[in-house]
Amino acid sequence: MSTVPLLRLNNGVELPALGFGVFQTPPDETVTAVETALSTGYRHIDTAAAYGNERQVGQAVAKSGHEVFLETKIWISDFGYDETLHAFDKSAGKLGVDRIDLLILHQALPSEFERTLGAYRALEKLLADGKVRAIGVSNFMVEHLTALLDRTTIVPAVNQIEVHPYFQQRDVQEFGARHGILTQAWAPIGGITFYRDSGHSSTLEDPVIGDIAKAHDRSPAQVMLRWHLQQGRQVIPKSTNPRRIAENFAVFDFELTADELAAIDGLETGRRGGPEPADVTLKNFGRAIPEA
Repeated sequence: MSTVPLLRLNNGVELPALGFGVFQTPPDETVTAVETALSTGYRHIDTAAAYGNERQVGQAVAKSGHEVFLETKIWISDFGYDETLHAFDKSAGKLGVDRIDLLILHQALPSEFERTLGAYRALEKLLADGKVRAIGVSNFMVEHLTALLDRTTIVPAVNQIEVHPYFQQRDVQEFGARHGILTQAWAPIGGITFYRDSGHSSTLEDPVIGDIAKAHDRSPAQVMLRWHLQQGRQVIPKSTNPRRIAENFAVFDFELTADELAAIDGLETGRRGGPEPADVTLKNFGRAIPEA
């Protein structure tokens, strides 16, 4: 079984460089998927209140008996100081834990940034009280990070953003690196709907990535995960397929060359796959997070 290297966050907490995500995993499939991931060797599970599967993640972790780094996210509907403190209680209850390893804000909510600031200050309070081990953000752009740093005390430990060969957000990554904010990559292999002008439909079909994969006798997905890891990002692939779960974990016994890394860097298109951060508003995306 591969040993996953640890990355040290800006407050000294360590987390595995490779985690397992459950975005869009139905609740009735989540327990089995997480159990499979944990038996494979994953020790970081990334979920979110908005995913609707925190309870199932907690059940799988409890059954496993393993020590697992748990990360979850506060949805925009629960932004605000008091609201976010209560959102922690909801998530901790569903996960079945008293303390969450990493708690982050799911979006910047720029249309109501005062609520975002209130939510982040609640995270600071939870950190001070020992209820979380580290705090951070997700989908924050440079302007959002700048405003957050100007008006709060604790620098986020992570910023979880969309990063894959076709959309690399280098300005956000570079800003984070300058301030000690680790980039976590969601959609690390680009999903299946990131189209390019060259005619193929996804990163998994990209000939540049395919040639590198052939050279190493690896899959395109493994090459992309290795690209992230060698560039210092924490990466969170997801799957419910046991074969792919295992394949995504087997990325620590080969290394890409500098030329191969540069070739993948050169695939940038500037085309975002997820929603524009400015489009995420309470009107468009708000929904109540259940108490239980």
